[in-house]
Amino acid sequence: MISVEEALARVLALVAPLPTETVALRRAAGRVLATPATAALTQPPFSASAMDGYWIDAADHRPGATLRVEGQSAAGRGWSAPVAPGQALRIFTGAPVPRDGGVVVLQEHVTRDGDTITLSQDLESHDNIRPRGQDFTRGDQLSAPRRLDARVLGLLAAMNVPEVTVYRRPVVAIIATGDELVMPGETPGPDQILCSNNFVLAALAEAAGAEVRMLPIARDTEASLRTVFGLAEGADLIVTSGGASVGEHDLVGKVATDLGLERAFWKIAMRPGKPLMAGRMGRAAMLGLPGNPVSATVCAHLFLLPMLAAMQGLPGVHRTARAVLGADTGPTGPRTHYMRARLGPTDGLPVITPFDSQDSARLGILAEADALLIRPLGDGPRRAGEVVDYLPI
Repeated sequence: MISVEEALARVLALVAPLPTETVALRRAAGRVLATPATAALTQPPFSASAMDGYWIDAADHRPGATLRVEGQSAAGRGWSAPVAPGQALRIFTGAPVPRDGGVVVLQEHVTRDGDTITLSQDLESHDNIRPRGQDFTRGDQLSAPRRLDARVLGLLAAMNVPEVTVYRRPVVAIIATGDELVMPGETPGPDQILCSNNFVLAALAEAAGAEVRMLPIARDTEASLRTVFGLAEGADLIVTSGGASVGEHDLVGKVATDLGLERAFWKIAMRPGKPLMAGRMGRAAMLGLPGNPVSATVCAHLFLLPMLAAMQGLPGVHRTARAVLGADTGPTGPRTHYMRARLGPTDGLPVITPFDSQDSARLGILAEADALLIRPLGDGPRRAGEVVDYLPI
């Protein structure tokens, strides 16, 4: 058995960034920017009021000053005539100021009588003006690679970037194996269970930017496995669940090898998830996950998601965090243990508390967990209050 760290290094060696393509900004959500995007304009394009109030010359910004209102400036409808010292301009949020050297006085700090305003005795010290180019200027670049979420898409739109160069979505073929499986909506026989792995893996992969092909369940025969593997033709990554152990019905490794699998490793010193296999099948990488749903999910977080990240030009690393242990835990033994756990808020680091039961058949506990407490291989018992590492899920 190899360590989790070595296994991760080996699976990442199986993949590389995919080719790029150019897509319209409206279609770029969730994609990964492959080349820097350049601002086509300056934002804001003019110095603008940050508040509703009155623009005045800075020399007139003194308690009790009285000024005549000459006009108004609104967003999209600026004031073009000069505004001299001793004069004021009614101005609204986002509207251009008439010139440099002024201050916007909040309307709450002004008393108006017809076309005359009087400033209050309690004035603010700042000018309430957003300067031209405060956000970005023409030619500024948004660095790559980065995931294009809603916030970044908004920035790109403001930069007047109508299309972006992104990495192609990885095409992932998902294959569940086993005579015992039926799909949701079917009636299982007396010796059968529902197939849940495909739905977990598809959701994780799609959330990570992949295009998923959920293939039919492969039965425990070489002929069925060969047929379903054939349906995966053209995928960038083939992900199987089940059939990767050593039982006489665990045929995935044999059939995959017959079909050209160059195996990178098999079996990892971790729990849950020891029987994990990876390699390359022709042009596709392959990741063979355990059939146990909890084990498959944990392995997907540890290996599938980093692989998908690397295929889209992002670092394939685990984004672990630190928390304070909320309960005593025993020693880990010869395998790294990823314990389903719940996070709780505190004033400092969060508190992480593992569930009492870590039975890998309990999907209900997995659904309640929001973290995997990482207990390193060979680690001794830990006391509540110690700082530990975890992987958010």
